[in-house]
Amino acid sequence: MSKQRYFFLILILGTLSALGPFSIDMYLPGFPAIAQDLHTTPAKVALSLSSFFVGVSAGQLLYGPLLDRFGRKKPLYVGLLLYVAASVGCYLCHSIDALVALRFLQAVGSCAATVAAVAMVRDLFPVQDAPKVFSLLTLVISVSPMLAPTIGSYMISAYGWQSVFLVLFLMAALMLLASIFWLPESYQPDPTYSLHPKPILTTFWSVLREPQFFTYALTGAMTFGGLLAYVSGSPLVFMDIFGVSEKTYGWIFALLSVGFIGSSQVNSWVLRYYRSEQIVLAAMACQSVIGLVFLVGTWQGWFGVVGTVVILFLFLCCLGYANPNASALSIAPFSKNAGSAAALMGATQMGVGALASFGVSVFNTRTAVPMVAIMAATALLALLIQLIGRRIVGQPVAASEEAGVLVH
Repeated sequence: MSKQRYFFLILILGTLSALGPFSIDMYLPGFPAIAQDLHTTPAKVALSLSSFFVGVSAGQLLYGPLLDRFGRKKPLYVGLLLYVAASVGCYLCHSIDALVALRFLQAVGSCAATVAAVAMVRDLFPVQDAPKVFSLLTLVISVSPMLAPTIGSYMISAYGWQSVFLVLFLMAALMLLASIFWLPESYQPDPTYSLHPKPILTTFWSVLREPQFFTYALTGAMTFGGLLAYVSGSPLVFMDIFGVSEKTYGWIFALLSVGFIGSSQVNSWVLRYYRSEQIVLAAMACQSVIGLVFLVGTWQGWFGVVGTVVILFLFLCCLGYANPNASALSIAPFSKNAGSAAALMGATQMGVGALASFGVSVFNTRTAVPMVAIMAATALLALLIQLIGRRIVGQPVAASEEAGVLVH
């Protein structure tokens, strides 16, 4: 494979991987504008984010078997077409209930791009190149939280919140064309692959029975729930409570993303000196303390904008250490069912994240307490799972250093 071809394939797969994160982050600065235009509240608008997380959770389990049964490209086409149609619907909708439903469909469509990109890395690149390619895809995904809300804030300020969904429509349409004309079919359809529920559920059950999997998958899911509680609640906290503009919120979100992204990259250096399970436990202990301080301080009114940004930065730094190590440890015991374990882990993370996001949105109140309380609760639950689960697991199967640097 030529260097030009190599780079071009990574570029296409990277943009496919980034579709989901862009769909989440780009419209966040528009929460107040959407609420005003659709005659509802920012908390109700956050339900459209929760429905997206539910769609992503379901879609990850859906597309794995379809990609093995029908090849990589046909399910990818169907998913992108669904995403394109849902984006048009979001652009045209005039009610919050319609937006919530369409965001669910948009999420199911985006999953095809994410899951297909991961599968095609395994198909198209040599085994020895896979860690490097996955690192490049991870970098693209990690950069999106810095770019998407900032771009979205300027788009919303200039052209209104509907313009975000027009941009997402154009992105997906271009990805569809690129996939049709420049992305090779990397896996031949397997007519013998069963899509019946029983064998699929049997495989998932064998994964769930592994103590190391459920200990670290639940730990990672709880930390991810804290992240998505922040993502759902931050538009209300910064724009509605503190009164910052859409553009300022976009820059704050980008700055806070540096904490999560930076610590996840430093994690590869820390792994030279400490084991993954040690890093997870230390990170969860620190995050629990930070979460409790954040909750008490918010309840007592100690923190303004600067104080809130600082403590959120510290909270997200802990997550950047915990999440990649927990993800790597949860799939480390599996050689045969690694794909099913990864899909189940991702679905668990998004499922817990959807519950956390929904928990933030149901409290229609002008205070940051619901967001902060859920963030603190997820950190404490993750720490409790670690303390109990470590006794059951004993000496865990080690996660590779390469796996440990990847943010799921």
